[in-house]
Amino acid sequence: MPAISNATPLMALDAVVIDTETTSLDPAKARIVEIAAVRLTGGRVEIDDAFVRLVRPDEAVPASAVAIHHIDDAKLASAPGFGQVWPELLAFIGNAVVIGHTLGFDLAVLKRECAREDARFSRPRTLDTRLLAQVAEPNLASFTLEGLSSWLGMEIKNRHSALGDAVATARIFCALVPKLRAGGIRTLGEAIEASRALTHVLDEQHRAGWVEAVESPGRVDAERTLRRIDSYPYRHRVRDVMRAPAEFVAAETKVSEALARLMEERISSLYVPTAKGDGANPSAARMGIITERDILRAVADQGGAALALPVEQLASEPLAVIPADAFVYRAIGRMNRLKVRHLGVVDEAGCIIGALSARDLLRLRAGEAVALGDEIDAAPDIPALGRAWAKLPAVVGSLVAEDVSAPDIAAVISDEVAALTRQAAVIAEARMRDAGHGGPMCPYAVAVLGSAGRGESLLTMDQDNALVFAQGTPGSAEDQWFAQFGAHTADILHEVGVPYCKGGVMAKNPQWRGSLATWQERIRDWIGRSNPQSLLSVDIFFDMRAVREHLAICIRRRSRPSRVRQAVGRGRWRRRTGPGISGRISNQARPDRSEKKRAVWHRDGSSRTRDSSPCGGAFDSSKAHGHQSNGHRCRKRSRRADRGSRNIPRPPARATDRGHRTGTTAFECGRREAPVRPRSRASARRPRGGRKS
Repeated sequence: MPAISNATPLMALDAVVIDTETTSLDPAKARIVEIAAVRLTGGRVEIDDAFVRLVRPDEAVPASAVAIHHIDDAKLASAPGFGQVWPELLAFIGNAVVIGHTLGFDLAVLKRECAREDARFSRPRTLDTRLLAQVAEPNLASFTLEGLSSWLGMEIKNRHSALGDAVATARIFCALVPKLRAGGIRTLGEAIEASRALTHVLDEQHRAGWVEAVESPGRVDAERTLRRIDSYPYRHRVRDVMRAPAEFVAAETKVSEALARLMEERISSLYVPTAKGDGANPSAARMGIITERDILRAVADQGGAALALPVEQLASEPLAVIPADAFVYRAIGRMNRLKVRHLGVVDEAGCIIGALSARDLLRLRAGEAVALGDEIDAAPDIPALGRAWAKLPAVVGSLVAEDVSAPDIAAVISDEVAALTRQAAVIAEARMRDAGHGGPMCPYAVAVLGSAGRGESLLTMDQDNALVFAQGTPGSAEDQWFAQFGAHTADILHEVGVPYCKGGVMAKNPQWRGSLATWQERIRDWIGRSNPQSLLSVDIFFDMRAVREHLAICIRRRSRPSRVRQAVGRGRWRRRTGPGISGRISNQARPDRSEKKRAVWHRDGSSRTRDSSPCGGAFDSSKAHGHQSNGHRCRKRSRRADRGSRNIPRPPARATDRGHRTGTTAFECGRREAPVRPRSRASARRPRGGRKS
């Protein structure tokens, strides 16, 4: 059973639910007559693997107790004593969290039974459904098993039997998890802290002689085993340790020739194309691998005849790969999970660019040193995804203790957020198929935005993601499919422990989902506006990082920025403050002083700018409007007055000969325009034309 930490989500909790039947309700006098336990694995109650034992109490069972649980002395005559049952129960529980209803009573009785048998009582980590129910709904009339079952619409079978009550408690816990999550309680640690806050209930139980149901165990927590770890795999990426360039061998090459090449170049593997393709674009999907171990096994099985075989007969496929930008710890985890010694290293387009072998990682302690592997990538369902995600806080704490820099730690967190979002999308796609909606109707890409895209995430992150698909208009069949897909993805992330974005930056919302054409129009609209929300949207969007990509849009964005992105990259958004305490956002580009741009206004509102055209090529706007530049040139003294003037209203902008509005659409045409400066009062009163006589 995997180690449990405080960060483990409740929906992914592996636990054991117990219940006891006793001779009395007084824990100081009660003796156990029956005990039962059922496993709870990722939200599933494992009834078939239940633990049920009758226990002989060595004293007569009172008639009042028999009337409730119907276990009399005759049934207990051949039952084992507690000393024999207790070790079996401990083995069944293991290191799991123990859950019960009014669990403090059961723990108190178990502790006294251990004291009678001189057995060691080691308190496990626990949760009480009675306390959790009050956290979820404080105003319930009753917190008994019957009251909670009625509230949750459940039926209890075999009430007042240890197994029946344990199964009912397990189902109640599963039903409470989404209600607790709605109240912001997602993890084991949060549930324990919320239960501890019910001090008046705990005080009453303590006075009754019960053991506190949510007291933390006095042992070392599971996450403390990660107190000292090797930080190297969390600070370096695969590209730092891989062997490059990648080495290839033709499929028809003899094994003997491949072996000679391995020896000559002192390498342990060669890539073998398994299908005809472009040699300049060695895709991992069309690639196998032959290693020195493959050759040794073939020689051991077939003798010298194996050396005459073509390498394609010994090549292994499909090729296991790892992105070059992945952290080393993910490569170690992938090797451990797949039981392989070699990984192909791929770029963003999925092309082979290098090789990574276990030899390259010998200096790293690949066992206990690596707390995070690639469990997130391999998680088949939400509980497994939650368990893998729960390891992250402990790893971050260990990295802080190792004095790893904050940017490196934030990069690790961001990488895990990206992996989590990718796997949530995989599970969401499976959900869509299971629900009868089929697979995606066109290629698509899921991307993380904001801090996760920049590599600056913290542990208190929320969701920031977007969805781009190849075709479809808002409201179309494609859009409706991806709307449900985005909602499933957001729900999965929320359940695992990454809450919904309060600002709505999630693929399930229409403004962060759309086809390529929709996104292009949306971005043009954002760029053409100067309100704070548009600026924020642009800022969030351009932190995009693709995490699940069937559509190569993000690769194109990185390799060849779009015209809009080039314009934004050269533009200078600034906040211009007016005479008051508030200011306004301006998208007007600042002039480049090195080019000595100068501009003046004419009486008719037209302008003359001695500068380059906003769309390329030098031009004089005064000539473009039909003016004589020598007859309408401002004098030097007038220009000095212009620089000192700040309060004269700007004349209305007019369209230039290229059809662009002055000072407002510089980003649309891909270049910056110089802002036009208004004339001063003095220069405005002087007539245009020649010198003053």
